[in-house]
Amino acid sequence: QKAATQIEQAAAENSTTSPPRRGVQRVVVERPPFNVRDYLWSGTMGLMSALGQLTVVVFLTFFALASGNLFRNKLLRIAGTSLERRKITIHVLEDITNQIQRYLLVQVFTSVLVGVATGLAYWALGLENAAVWGVVAGVLNLAPYIGSALVTGASALVAFLQFGSFDMALAIGGASLVIHTIVGNLLTPWLTSRTSSMSPVAVFVSVLAWGWLWGLWGLLLGIPVMMAVKAVCDRVEDLKAVGELLSD
Repeated sequence: QKAATQIEQAAAENSTTSPPRRGVQRVVVERPPFNVRDYLWSGTMGLMSALGQLTVVVFLTFFALASGNLFRNKLLRIAGTSLERRKITIHVLEDITNQIQRYLLVQVFTSVLVGVATGLAYWALGLENAAVWGVVAGVLNLAPYIGSALVTGASALVAFLQFGSFDMALAIGGASLVIHTIVGNLLTPWLTSRTSSMSPVAVFVSVLAWGWLWGLWGLLLGIPVMMAVKAVCDRVEDLKAVGELLSD
């Protein structure tokens, strides 16, 4: 609140204009004053909304894990009494499980790689608490694109406050951007496509589509959802064309 008051005072002082010339009518267009509190309030509400969605996801995950093999058995009963259809259903479920496990391993590997690379780069550039920044970068790497933007912006701001130089802020932010670009846009889609047999284009488009549809949680869950869709399409005769479109 103190920072918001100081910014508003500075904006009011800088809004003074020179007196008009003689014979010229002065016209002043009044603009609403810059109110930082409105931005702080909207940001706080956005944070509370994200925490509420996180709570829903946590409870949904807990109940799904607590149910055990309930849904698996239900799907087998829904498949009917035919042995062939039951076998196809079991293969689909096993394929989905294996692909998601490999995807999670890829996410853990790339997050560790991003964290180590970010920590070393920040340490080499002289940023304080480089190890902490590495941990933060590794954790936020689980949120595609959003996490890299947060780390880049926050680290650049801290670098400017520490060094008092735009050059160092650009260097710190640029190092983070390069690391996340190489790992997030090149290495991760390639590894994901190798482990899930999905084309990198399909992986990238699925992240964009689910992120647009469901926000942050769409970015996190978009690729596992598409893996499940592809596993079903590969086993259903009428949907094999869609599975072929998604494959590498």
